[in-house]
Amino acid sequence: MTIAAAQDGAPKARAVPRKRAGLLRRIVRHRADYLYIAPAFAVMLLVIGYPIYDTVYLSFFNTPPSLAMSEKVYVGLDNYERILTSASFREVTINTLVWTVFSTFFAFLLGLGAALALNRSFIGRGLLRGMLLIPYVISAVAASYVWRWLYHSDFGVIGAISVALGITDKPINFLDNVDSALASLIVVNVWKEFPFAMIMLLAGLQTVPDELHRAARVDGAGAWQRFWHITVPHLKGVTLVTVLLLVVTNLNGFTIPWIMTGGGPAGSTDIWITQIYQLAFGRIRFGIASAYSVILFGVMMALGYFYVRALTRGEGRRPE
Repeated sequence: MTIAAAQDGAPKARAVPRKRAGLLRRIVRHRADYLYIAPAFAVMLLVIGYPIYDTVYLSFFNTPPSLAMSEKVYVGLDNYERILTSASFREVTINTLVWTVFSTFFAFLLGLGAALALNRSFIGRGLLRGMLLIPYVISAVAASYVWRWLYHSDFGVIGAISVALGITDKPINFLDNVDSALASLIVVNVWKEFPFAMIMLLAGLQTVPDELHRAARVDGAGAWQRFWHITVPHLKGVTLVTVLLLVVTNLNGFTIPWIMTGGGPAGSTDIWITQIYQLAFGRIRFGIASAYSVILFGVMMALGYFYVRALTRGEGRRPE
């Protein structure tokens, strides 16, 4: 057997793909480009990075009511343990989940219905679209005060209408009843947020090819079949982004619960963000409030990760 024949018969080595350069190596390679964003990055470190660091740092201390930080006492993870094992944390977490889940679900549902309606051509569509955007552009503070007046147990418009129509014998006590307060706030929050979902989903609906709907209609597909097999798959990406943004917004939703009820009555509308505010500025317990904030920050970071994944899904790898 000749050497050439032996070489032909030998198994050929597989080509090893070049490993993608690591993040640090790419930063070093494009280090001159980062000089352009250095000022903005420095500002972000100052106004975002330092507060995060200081909050995490304070979460390991008990701070005195006098606010003399030189007298703070290191307690390690005791603040986290006290929060996670307290009965109030469980109650506030349940309120937060109810507030977030129901607000997100109904805001998305109403937004989808409005987007489907506005995606059709009819007289006055532009006017209706502008009217539906009003709740979203109104200040949350102004909306909270207006709705608090509408819900008022003595002078509220909703209670007066219910009595005039014979629905109830006396005005309904919306905000001072532990059984109805949180549901009443969710109604206000859904009213305020559904236009955002409408805008996002309407933009997604306008990317659905009309040819697919026409072809499906020719094939005998009904309205529900066209919606489920054509519209829904095309809205998958924008739906994920919209839901994640709504969840993050609702977890940070402070204005409506605080102005309308202040977390009451009897803590029935107290959620994470209002609890943090009360601990920090009501009871002057910055250490445990910081630990609460770190827990909320961790949840936000997890949601932010999925949000970025949703935005970058399907994108090709950028060239080196």
